[in-house]
Amino acid sequence: MQAPSREDLARSGTLEELYGKLGQIGIAPGWAKATPSLWPAPRKNFAPAHWKYEQARGALDAAGRLINTELAERRNLILFNPASTNSYGTVRTLVAAYQMIMPGEWARAHRHTPNALRLILDSEPGTYTEVDGIKIAMEPGDVLLTPNWSSHGHGNDSRACAYWLDFLDVPLVQLLEPMFFEPAEEEKETHEVSAPPTKDSPFVFPLTETLKRLDDAAPDPTGRFGTCVELGSPAMDTIGLFMMRLAAHKRTAPYRTTANNVYAAVKGTGATTIDGERFEWSRGDVIAAPAWLPHFHEAAEDALLFRVSDEPVMQRLGFYRAEDAKLASH
Repeated sequence: MQAPSREDLARSGTLEELYGKLGQIGIAPGWAKATPSLWPAPRKNFAPAHWKYEQARGALDAAGRLINTELAERRNLILFNPASTNSYGTVRTLVAAYQMIMPGEWARAHRHTPNALRLILDSEPGTYTEVDGIKIAMEPGDVLLTPNWSSHGHGNDSRACAYWLDFLDVPLVQLLEPMFFEPAEEEKETHEVSAPPTKDSPFVFPLTETLKRLDDAAPDPTGRFGTCVELGSPAMDTIGLFMMRLAAHKRTAPYRTTANNVYAAVKGTGATTIDGERFEWSRGDVIAAPAWLPHFHEAAEDALLFRVSDEPVMQRLGFYRAEDAKLASH
């Protein structure tokens, strides 16, 4: 069918006729959209969610018997948001996953444009991530970075399985489309003879150093984030990292923000309420607080929460907002 000309379009006698001709040339009338392209406030497209480390660890132990690192480059469990239209992201721009590596294994190196980091949950001496050829020791509570296009692989020379949480900006990169991935051309033996793991790297935030910084920070048990320090400034171009110390039986100030937040419990027990929905967590659990949903935290005992946020993206683009929020009714 020949596309309508300017004259054909100009001669349209009814809106229906005009709409039909516009459809032939890939143009839509903005005044007749079924759904608006602009709305007064962020929509609730992603849902609050909670994942339990205890369950994930059981599943990873089973996976350790059923699949090896030759068949699965990364033995991980994706924490996908339960929103009906979603099958991958934990929140809109970030994805989290539990990962495990068994004794004697080497998860071969690769690199990619998404930024990635990991929070170590359980490991023994001898477990490491190799970033750009440098082995970085992985100890519980440590945060390790593998920035955009840095080559990284994981090894376990200990006698126990190691478990950690991965956080990546893959959903954001998928949306913007500059996705590149490249496996390393390597042999495992080259890693077995390299230098021992170290903590002398800009790509690791040891828990011991983070705790010292929290000790020196101004206490703010009822602020939005409790007593809080930032890891990096920001740690990555697209991801902000924060460690929050929560005081027992204190409630943080409810707030909402255009930034997406994912929380992981490093120590202690407590509960997070998001948009009126309460999630009780313990060490290793993950909580998703999507953008613009009011939320707050309450610790049952002294606790540490690790906050992963896309704040740097929102701030750089001029989209960042944060405001105090009223408590939602249960």
